[in-house]
Amino acid sequence: MQRVAYQGTQGAYSHLACSHVFPEWEAVACEDFFSAMNMVSQGLADRAMIPLENSTAGRVEEIYRLIPKTQLFVTAEHFEPVNHCLLALPGVRLEDIREVSSHPQALAQCYQRLHSLNIKAVAAVDTAKSAQVLSQGNNRQAGAIASALAGELYGLDIVQENFQDVTGNTTRFLVFSQREEHQTFIPDAKYITSLLFSVRNIPAALYKALGGFATNNVNMIKLESYMDGGTMHASHFHVDIHGHPQQTNVANALEELAYFARELRILGSYPAHSHRSRAAFI
Repeated sequence: MQRVAYQGTQGAYSHLACSHVFPEWEAVACEDFFSAMNMVSQGLADRAMIPLENSTAGRVEEIYRLIPKTQLFVTAEHFEPVNHCLLALPGVRLEDIREVSSHPQALAQCYQRLHSLNIKAVAAVDTAKSAQVLSQGNNRQAGAIASALAGELYGLDIVQENFQDVTGNTTRFLVFSQREEHQTFIPDAKYITSLLFSVRNIPAALYKALGGFATNNVNMIKLESYMDGGTMHASHFHVDIHGHPQQTNVANALEELAYFARELRILGSYPAHSHRSRAAFI
């Protein structure tokens, strides 16, 4: 059976994403992101499901530092809606709950709901772990905020679904593999290409490096910068663009980028997820 690795406890949102993208595969829980990606590097898993950014909480900065240290390729993206569920032991009602545990980000995303119900928030390692710990005790005044999958796995009741303050909270995942895929451009298909590069710390270096995208009419949809290697002498960048390297305008833009940038590395081209609006490609 093929395997997909993810970071977190069983029932975590990464586990939920794995079940949606690879429903027939074995999902393997790992303690951290490096372990999940390393399983793929060592051939112990076929894919790794890694969160890159969240519409509410922003980017997962650790991932940007890990990706350059691997030789993995991005083969797909997945957008997973976050439905925070208020979970409790079987038979517990909403009015019985006095405190709720979860990951700090989940608690922050449910702050107004908790405040209006006068429920105390208790920070925990992650969402699914909160559900697991709750299921192992007998505290009928406690709850947990986690996924519906976590509630199912640990035998908890869903007291309320969509418990978050703001609807539309979504996490974007990247799927990593040892081998590159989608190397041949298919006309009429919509592609995203992810790449890494660095520039010297000199005036206009980034402007010159990215100028080719504008002159070749390539839409750049994501630009993240970070410092790495313990120095302040070079900036590293992660870029997502619309298009495939076999398209003429994209190929020309990448050629210009390679001239001005250092350490250019294409992580992969992959089909744009259906979550993306069609208007984004006009």
